[in-house]
Amino acid sequence: MRVVLTGSSGRLGRSIFNALAANHAVTGIDRSPFSTTHLVGDFTDKSILQEALSGADAIIHCAALHAPHVGVISDDEFWRVNVEGTRLLAEAALSCGIRRFVFTSTTALYGHAVTPGRCCWIDEQTVPLPKSIYHRTKLAAEHALETVAFTELQVRVLRMSRSFPEPANAMASYRLHRGIDIRDVAAAHAMALTNGGDQFQRHVISAGTPFKPEDCEGLATDAASVIRLRAPALAAEFDRRHWPLPKTIDRIYTSASADRVLGWQSRFGYDEVLAQLDRESLEVLPAFSPINGRPE
Repeated sequence: MRVVLTGSSGRLGRSIFNALAANHAVTGIDRSPFSTTHLVGDFTDKSILQEALSGADAIIHCAALHAPHVGVISDDEFWRVNVEGTRLLAEAALSCGIRRFVFTSTTALYGHAVTPGRCCWIDEQTVPLPKSIYHRTKLAAEHALETVAFTELQVRVLRMSRSFPEPANAMASYRLHRGIDIRDVAAAHAMALTNGGDQFQRHVISAGTPFKPEDCEGLATDAASVIRLRAPALAAEFDRRHWPLPKTIDRIYTSASADRVLGWQSRFGYDEVLAQLDRESLEVLPAFSPINGRPE
């Protein structure tokens, strides 16, 4: 396939390019130059779109303003890029005869659906309750694509969970319930290019969890005991490294839909986080490193 990839210079875009390049012809668009980017500019630039989309079979759209831009970039610019830009790209796809559109979204848009003092089991049926302009615009872009999907465009929305580098102790525990390796996210995008089924699909993309819905009550009050039951190898590794286990867990993202409909499964769990730490990978920060907070 010939695939147009927006946001191709970013961390996710580079990973998607790597997942596709061996089997597909990929044209990258990004405002920042990089070896995975062929057209440098804003993806909303119609002249760039015309060049990129000619002869293309599919679009993967991961370019966006993200959580770190909240409070730095205006709400109007968030709306222009994340919502109007997505709508423009979908309309351009239709006019060029492109039939597959894969959109990168985020589990962060569930926002206030995560209730303090509880542990929530979250899937595609959970109603999002956005907190920030980032969340609101990603959800609005999803809705715009759902409307367009009633035409000839097959849309796949992938709500990816937490995947940026963080302290290893946090990342490893997140892989049990709310985190994912960037390579697994890229693999899900690759599979969403060709799967069948409904015209519009929405899938949560998160690492496989050992937890079950009936664990939620215990996770909200005594997560360490539940982890020792459901993930004893992780608990043993934390003990060996003298790291405390989390006291509470407030959410579990489940990717059952992606497993079933896309035929996708995550490959990299907490053990990979620890292996990356041990080999000093830049994908993982040292345990308990102080970092700037990121709005969710």
